[in-house]
Amino acid sequence: MNRIGDDLRGAAAAIARTGSALGAPLELLAETASTSDLAKHAARLGAPHGSTWVAEEQHHGRGRQGRTWSAVRGESLLVSVIVRVVCPVARLPELALAAGLAVASAVRLQAPEASARVKWPNDVVAGGKKMGGILVESVGVTANAAALVVGVGLNVNTRVFPPDLADRATSVALLSGRPCDRGQLLALILAELDRDLSLVAARGLSAIAARLSAVDALRGAQVCTDDGTVGIARGIDASGRLRVERPDGTVATLVAGEVHLVPPPPTPH
Repeated sequence: MNRIGDDLRGAAAAIARTGSALGAPLELLAETASTSDLAKHAARLGAPHGSTWVAEEQHHGRGRQGRTWSAVRGESLLVSVIVRVVCPVARLPELALAAGLAVASAVRLQAPEASARVKWPNDVVAGGKKMGGILVESVGVTANAAALVVGVGLNVNTRVFPPDLADRATSVALLSGRPCDRGQLLALILAELDRDLSLVAARGLSAIAARLSAVDALRGAQVCTDDGTVGIARGIDASGRLRVERPDGTVATLVAGEVHLVPPPPTPH
């Protein structure tokens, strides 16, 4: 029978205790096609800032570039929240990084052992494996304001992944060694999103730059971009672009795209 997990049933009370402006009204769904589609439709109809949808299962969840986001029923957090911000349009890409930092920070608060980090541009990773992804979509944009839908997919209590994901996916529970209360984690995520998105909307990425740098999963690593650029990641600049130092010493700044870690050469025997 489709139902909401017991840990999520306490989410509304946990959210209220944080004092966050996000997370109310809150709709818990046994299943849906996509929480972000629900949120975008509601945003166009005028749903208020903070409106949030959480599903135990979604049939058409997606990540960046239209990829499918797979999640195990009852073991994940599948969340979309409407965030109405006032800021220059040019600052909107920075908010996606702020959202990634917020999710990683919440995981670290709930399960410090998980050592969650941010992988530019929109992943939460740990131990070299993906734990979650964030998709920020704009619904209504004017010169100085926007309605955003922040979608979060996070592996929380999954212990076993399909063979095609096992070598590149992980979860909070796998890394912490214990089950995680998803309602409590949701409350922390929304509180961190509320703070960090407000900071960046008002002041730009510089407001969180030190914290972002401290959990930058790519900084100092050899990477390859989807256009074939290979080099050393040198951090994220004030506009949210990834800096990659090429072998000749020049620096490429990436606005968007995919970046992959280059595995070290095998150790000679």
